[in-house]
Amino acid sequence: MPTDLKLPIIDLSSPEKISTSRLIRQACLDHGFFYLTNHGVSEELMERVFTESKNLFSLPLDDKIVMSGRGLRGYSPLHDENFSTATKGDSKEMFTFGSSEGVLSQLYPNRWPSQELLPLWRPTMESYYKNVVDAGRKLLGLVALALNLEENFFERVGAFNDQAPVVRLLRYSGELNSDGKETCGASPHSDFGMITLLATDGVPGLQVCRDKDKEPNVWEDVPGIKGAFVVNIGDLMERWTNGLFRSTMHRVLSVGKERYSVAVFLDPDPNCVVECLESCCSDTSPPRFPPVRTRDYFHDRFSQSLTSYSSTSS
Repeated sequence: MPTDLKLPIIDLSSPEKISTSRLIRQACLDHGFFYLTNHGVSEELMERVFTESKNLFSLPLDDKIVMSGRGLRGYSPLHDENFSTATKGDSKEMFTFGSSEGVLSQLYPNRWPSQELLPLWRPTMESYYKNVVDAGRKLLGLVALALNLEENFFERVGAFNDQAPVVRLLRYSGELNSDGKETCGASPHSDFGMITLLATDGVPGLQVCRDKDKEPNVWEDVPGIKGAFVVNIGDLMERWTNGLFRSTMHRVLSVGKERYSVAVFLDPDPNCVVECLESCCSDTSPPRFPPVRTRDYFHDRFSQSLTSYSSTSS
């Protein structure tokens, strides 16, 4: 049976930036996951987001399907995402949205539910977006310090455009296989982007595998902490740091109970070029990954994992 993983707890409100950045560095080296507390997003707002998320997913399928969008934003039905060719797809529904402002919102428009159906939905989600992005900006500054970079590094190179992050609401059905085998609401994967901030409803199921190269995989439970984000490193940050900060494989195991979570992906601007940081390479540790433009990178990754994306993107 998996054991609970004791993750570090990072206090985002601490005035001691250097010591906090050192704690983040150690957490990223040891786990690739940590809890983030005192992040500035109120528990009351988080509870409203979960309430509105449940309201959306409880709508009839016909009402949800009309909110399916081209590419990444909007509604995605059960089994749309699939990280394994051996399964029919993950037993979860998703709804993704981003900023309503700027060029990106014109290229990738949000698919909001109608005000008649859910009158409080959009203002709640837009408030959450703003608050989480503010927390993400502060966190990335500390991550930069943890990598011996200037605090504003990620903003300066175009990695942090406050219109680029996306929020993904998730509903896991909780269904179990009749044969008793493990059922994944989210099959094993690592996140694609820089950093993910995850809020959960307290229902268990999230597990991590700290050594993704070891066979067989060893899974550990990550219990939720009320009001805290679970933060994890994504594949792009692994590329940036030349493998110093490794993205951690994780999954959501069905436990026979419906589960909700809210993931915020701090993704770079589509035009940002991700290449090895000078502080993470040397003559004896040359760059392991070639430079890649974020837009091309995400197009390739989502084409492989999202049925709706691959069927609508050219």
